Amino acid sequence: MASYLYSLMARSQKAYANGACAVVERKAMVRRFADETSGSIAIMFALILVALCLFVGGAVDIGRWLNAQHQTTAAADAAVLAGARMLQLNEKDVAGARAAAQKYYLENTKGRSGVVDDTIAFDAVDNGTAFAASGSAYLQTTFLNFAHVPKLRIAVPSKALLRAGGKANDAVEISMMLDVTGSMGGSKITDLKKAANDLVAIVISDSSNYNPVRVAIVPFAEGVRLPSSANAKARGTPMDKVDLKYTSRGKTTTYTYYPTDCVVERTGTNKYTDAAPGSGNYVMTLFNDDNVKLVNGKSYGTCGLPAADELVPLTNDKVLLKNRIDNLVLSGATAGQIGTAWAWYTLSPNWNSLWATSAAASAYGSGPRKIAILMTDGEYNLQYDVNGVSTNDRGAGSAANSDSTTQARAVCTAMKAKGITVYTVGFALGSNATAITTLKQCATNSSMAYTPDSGAELQQAFRDIALKINQLYLTQ
Repeated sequence: MASYLYSLMARSQKAYANGACAVVERKAMVRRFADETSGSIAIMFALILVALCLFVGGAVDIGRWLNAQHQTTAAADAAVLAGARMLQLNEKDVAGARAAAQKYYLENTKGRSGVVDDTIAFDAVDNGTAFAASGSAYLQTTFLNFAHVPKLRIAVPSKALLRAGGKANDAVEISMMLDVTGSMGGSKITDLKKAANDLVAIVISDSSNYNPVRVAIVPFAEGVRLPSSANAKARGTPMDKVDLKYTSRGKTTTYTYYPTDCVVERTGTNKYTDAAPGSGNYVMTLFNDDNVKLVNGKSYGTCGLPAADELVPLTNDKVLLKNRIDNLVLSGATAGQIGTAWAWYTLSPNWNSLWATSAAASAYGSGPRKIAILMTDGEYNLQYDVNGVSTNDRGAGSAANSDSTTQARAVCTAMKAKGITVYTVGFALGSNATAITTLKQCATNSSMAYTPDSGAELQQAFRDIALKINQLYLTQ
């Protein structure tokens, strides 16, 4: 037993001695590593330091590039939209659009630094249906230059589409009700012609690749004058005359009124709907005793709206639209409910029987947007009795429906319920609260009700409506 214990103690001492030696050897190795002076470790450390500096410096350059890319792209996008807007206002002035875009771009890149070789330019593309930026610019590097990367490229593939139908390039149908009553005399009718022509020029392009947009024009005063081919379909066959008795100071006189070439309201259950015309649903003929003429053995009164004020159904013929606008003639009182109704009828598929196929309105919900623009300079003040005779005329009965303002508001409500967007323009209304309220109620929302006071404001209102219709979209 004693010999066994002696042997175990001897082995333990040897193991301890060996472990102690191992610790001493490791400490010596560390001292030798620390005392190494050959330079290989220093070189390795320097290489790591250089790589680390390039990495950090490269990150700084990349950050500068991202900032320059953002600034340049934002400036180019804004410039493209500015040029596109200019092109919308006058699609033939491509040079003006280029200049506007370039000026806008330079103004918005003034605070940019380190950018060189900037060749970004702007132009109309796709046969004038879009406006785009092209070219590139470069950011000078600081740290990456040591890695033989002297500059980083900035690209701006920006394009604005000039589409009245929006992104989907849908068709658009627009009906403009234009006030040609006597109060529009002087500079007011000149201002209206300019504003309406501006809208047509903006929304209808000369390019065959442009989105399909058609415009109808509905001049109104005491009524509306239809194309002669549409008269019978809209009103049926009018009576030869209407005899009405009028008593004054105990004396009764018979007054005779004759049919004219104009139409007025519709009566009955469908008076405020766009139900198709026909027996029981015809609009009334305007009867009066103004300038009575005998034609083929029949007597006819004279509508105040001459042939120059004839309604134009939906068309994309800019020349026709411009000529009709330029030649509008003033006439009579303000039966705004009739103009409002016909602005609706020209957009309604239920009235397509009146027009040629090319002027037919699309079905509701089929895709094309339908927009009515109702313009007037005053309060609606003329309505008709059941015979189509103005309630102001001698012997006439009371209004067949209601006052003209109430009728117009009802028509607007029904029209909007069909999905038609309504803009209103009240020109120089002053403090006429009734007229202002009517137009606000007719508009789809308050932002779509305009009350310009001057010719310049009227033109701007029509332009603003046109540009809302003719939406711009950026694409890459």
